Amino acid sequence: MNTTHADGNTPAGATTGAQASDDPFLWLEDIHGARAMDWVKTENAKTTKQFIDNAEFDKTRDRILEVLDSDARIPAVSRMGDYLYNFWRDKANPRGIWRRTTLAEYRKAAPQWEVLLDIDALNKDENKRWVFKGSQCLKPAYTRCLLSLSPDGGDAVTVREFDIPSKSFVKDGFVLPVAKTEASWIDENTLYVGTDFGPGTMTASSYPRIVKEWKRGTPLAEAKTVYEGKTTDLAIGAVHDRTPGFERDFVSVAKDFFHSELYLRENDKLTRVDVPTDASADAHREWLLVQTRSAWTVGGETYPSGALLAANFDAFMAGKPAFTVLFKPDAHTSLESYAWTRHHLILDVLDDVKSRLEVLTPPDHTNATADWKREAVPNAPALSSISVADTDPDNSDEYWLDVTGFLTPSSLQRGVLGSVPAETIKQDPAFFDASKFEVTQHFVTSKDGTRVPYFEIAPKGIKLDGSNRTLLYGYGGFEVSLSPHYSGSIGRAWLDRGGVYVLANIRGGGEYGPRWHQAALKANRPRAYEDFAAVAEDLVKRGVTSAKHLGAEGGSNGGLLMGNMLTIYPQLFGAIACEVPLLDMKRYTHLSAGASWMAEYGNPDTADWSFIQTFSPYQNVKKDGHYPPVLFYTTTSDDRVGPVQARKMAAKMQAMGHSDVWFYENLEGGHGAGADNKQAALMHALAYDFLWDQLK
Repeated sequence: MNTTHADGNTPAGATTGAQASDDPFLWLEDIHGARAMDWVKTENAKTTKQFIDNAEFDKTRDRILEVLDSDARIPAVSRMGDYLYNFWRDKANPRGIWRRTTLAEYRKAAPQWEVLLDIDALNKDENKRWVFKGSQCLKPAYTRCLLSLSPDGGDAVTVREFDIPSKSFVKDGFVLPVAKTEASWIDENTLYVGTDFGPGTMTASSYPRIVKEWKRGTPLAEAKTVYEGKTTDLAIGAVHDRTPGFERDFVSVAKDFFHSELYLRENDKLTRVDVPTDASADAHREWLLVQTRSAWTVGGETYPSGALLAANFDAFMAGKPAFTVLFKPDAHTSLESYAWTRHHLILDVLDDVKSRLEVLTPPDHTNATADWKREAVPNAPALSSISVADTDPDNSDEYWLDVTGFLTPSSLQRGVLGSVPAETIKQDPAFFDASKFEVTQHFVTSKDGTRVPYFEIAPKGIKLDGSNRTLLYGYGGFEVSLSPHYSGSIGRAWLDRGGVYVLANIRGGGEYGPRWHQAALKANRPRAYEDFAAVAEDLVKRGVTSAKHLGAEGGSNGGLLMGNMLTIYPQLFGAIACEVPLLDMKRYTHLSAGASWMAEYGNPDTADWSFIQTFSPYQNVKKDGHYPPVLFYTTTSDDRVGPVQARKMAAKMQAMGHSDVWFYENLEGGHGAGADNKQAALMHALAYDFLWDQLK
């Protein structure tokens, strides 16, 4: 799951129904319980002694930390008004600083930054361990912001109002206690707030069930209810669009990850934006954009799955739909994303997992049925990725592009459509010698005949004798695409050692749009695992590696993928690294996030268990099974997937007598690798060193 994925709120240690009665490791679900934490400390000590307490590990960790802390990295920016804003972590600022600068300064090799908030200094002042989780500033002045701070790196945050001119939190300003909160500005004195208002106000997925309108100076308890959803909904939210001349309010009702309803709110009345619930709808100025996930017939026309459509918003709401097709997929292409500038729309298209950009210009608003103009943008080199990093849709046609490849450090380009061609403003340094390697793309036929792509990064002149230590990475879920990207950490910790790195574009992801994702939903989930196994077998068939030299790694939903490689395809791998994983698919809906993911996997408390049980590693691991060495690693503060599934799987395998089962749990960091760069470096180094050691 990515950073938007939801979390459940069943109390730690709670049992639900008969399904829990035969689980001897339920006590490990008491996340912070003394017995469970004693077990964690014991396992951490074993893993530390075996893999961390040695000079080779220190070398790997320190080389990764040099990448993460490097002052030469591109400081990613987003524009708000006249300034470019950035959040930055390095050795001197482990928890980070929130800062801004001007474009003129940013162009310099060493820009002067105005620090707005120092998180390390804040933690010292307040005796806390806050982790910065983002800002939302009020247009158009951008002087007042809502800052989100997590106490441990998890998804639950406190929201506090911040004043940029004084660089301080607003005295008696808006403050919300730690919860899975969504808050946004309506005006300088009013917010939309979805949070934990008390018992029964969160969904089963622990997202807000109720959204309210909160006036400054009034108690939160007196906030006016705007919409109240059902406990079975995923999440409820509301936003105010402040675009001059197009001010609108919307309420969103997420039914699950792939189905939602959007309502226009006018004078407290809600009017449905009547598009299919599995489509995404987005209003920008006079335009309504609809991205389909299934075929849709409207206005006498049928539009395919994966298309992007445009219509005049007011006409559509008046019952007069007239759509223009902006993108239509084919067997090789999908729409990865889109971004507005003031006068244009930029499409990010994947063509066999290689990206290209197109710029569309809508017709004059007086002639909505005229054709949109289409032109290409200079694109990335072969086997690379190009994506829109930022735009300024309210005020200008400025755009920022991120261009990256497996062997090409990211570059940040800026241009202005129609006047200034894109030019490179910043370039990441090279953290390893890319000249020694080459990138190739391959295709393999999966078990059911589907053509599955994968990328391979290998030393030039590699001997195809099956002896190369190879790391195969995958995800395969939630319509998330894996595309070429530069990683100094992978380069230093794996490639520089002589290893081969492989990225598998299996079904369940978004590489070929909704059809690629839907092909591995629920009962079809095993198709993703068959694809990954097919890639593993192809690497052996081609002589790149052999089973004893082939490792696999994945996290979250990719951790579930790893669990199934372990239990269904153990003969294909020499070692497996399984990060923040889903593993107990019988109880997953009652653990942390689970209830929000039933649209992906199914509901194990129903007849769906008949197929879910086929891909539930916790239930399928056997005492007499023969499994490769495995490392489960997670974080105590992960309030999305939670640490308990990794704990239980490791404990169960150990109890069965499987000796090569390792476990490590970091206290902080949430669903990510760590709360700061040092923690992240340790977690990454642990996985790479474990795999390298096992695959020799």
